[in-house]
Amino acid sequence: MPAARHERHEDDAVGGVTLSALVAAGESSASDMVSDALERLDRTEPDIRAWVRVDRDGALRAARQLDAAPTAGLLRGIPFGVKDIIDVRGLPTECGSPLRQGRVAESDAPLITRLRQLGAIPLGKTVTTEFAYFSPGPTRNPHNLAHTPGGSSSGSAAAVAAGVVPLALGSQTAGSLTRPAAYCGVAGFVAPVGGPLDTTGFVGLAHSLDAVGLITPTVADLRLAYLALTGAARLPDPPEPPTHMRLAVWSGTELGEVEADMQAALIRTAERAVANGAVLVDVDLSARTPGLVEAHATVMAYEAACALAAEAATPERLSTPLSELLAQGRGITVAQYQQALSIAERERAGMLDLLSDVDAILGPAALGPAPRGLTATGSPVLSRPWQLLGLPTLTVPGHRNSQGLPLGLQLIGHPNRLERLFAAGCAMEQAHPAGASPLPSAV
Repeated sequence: MPAARHERHEDDAVGGVTLSALVAAGESSASDMVSDALERLDRTEPDIRAWVRVDRDGALRAARQLDAAPTAGLLRGIPFGVKDIIDVRGLPTECGSPLRQGRVAESDAPLITRLRQLGAIPLGKTVTTEFAYFSPGPTRNPHNLAHTPGGSSSGSAAAVAAGVVPLALGSQTAGSLTRPAAYCGVAGFVAPVGGPLDTTGFVGLAHSLDAVGLITPTVADLRLAYLALTGAARLPDPPEPPTHMRLAVWSGTELGEVEADMQAALIRTAERAVANGAVLVDVDLSARTPGLVEAHATVMAYEAACALAAEAATPERLSTPLSELLAQGRGITVAQYQQALSIAERERAGMLDLLSDVDAILGPAALGPAPRGLTATGSPVLSRPWQLLGLPTLTVPGHRNSQGLPLGLQLIGHPNRLERLFAAGCAMEQAHPAGASPLPSAV
């Protein structure tokens, strides 16, 4: 591979058409859209390695059937990727582990069934870290092949960033979707834990924390996908621009070393929001989030040890990080687990009160840009508090550092006020669209 191409994959990264544009145009046949996606996949996959299995014949067959049908759903012909912990009928669900190799799903997860009803076509399965934890697969970041795409929804984020598909499914238990979306410069939505998007048919890690995730090129695309999945029958109008938006700004610095470029992106976004009429609400979250991170780690380890008890019987076939997580979980008492759940319940009530007064909490989606190297996926610490509380989050792309690596921000919202969360995300995205000038080098 030529050195320049190794350092930056700029010709293909974020090169596809947005989901909203494809739906609005409605002119291409399903067969054309799937063929175009397969062509882009063939061009990018040797470098990016986002896909574990491509169902070429199945996708093209489904496209031909749609082209012959008199009617079709809102997402007619849209090809999408599926994280390889989610069941797709007739395809293996291997979870990035040799323990699940060749296990073919007999039925679709309900989320896949719903997307098929909407006319969308699964193109194949995308790479996941081992059982959606930390041990990475082969995927590389489309913005710089020497950097991680994040995890665990690594293949889904990279496939969208490379322009192969305008929609990919992921999941989040800690920072499994927010972080790769941020690192790959795409938009991500983590649905509220417990619904309305169903995790049935997912191989779970921690049932109190697992949530459906969507990845698209833009926040506007996320809104379209979510509304389609929850019942919209036509292309929705753009969200009403928020007036007098109320934002709580959270630095995240109490949880880790947030890099200077990320802090600058957060400050720039908050300043621009104020210039556009937003009101910043003074809220200090720094005393609350460390306890939430600790409780999240307890719940995740305990529930993972229960969920993967059978797999733990063959530790030699598990990665060291996953074996250590399961051992940690086995050492947690029922009383400690229940105490962590009690903390989550109490703190969720207080956070919902705050989110009834503000449109969203704005903070960094990760400690910085994607770290260099492919042996780790970065820290999920800035997502842990919100995942423990089961809150919906948006990853908003747009900023880049001086090396051209994406810097994603996150918006945390109220589960019963998702339209306001999407409206806030769309406004921020429009104020600083992807491809805008990078931040100057941090001093």
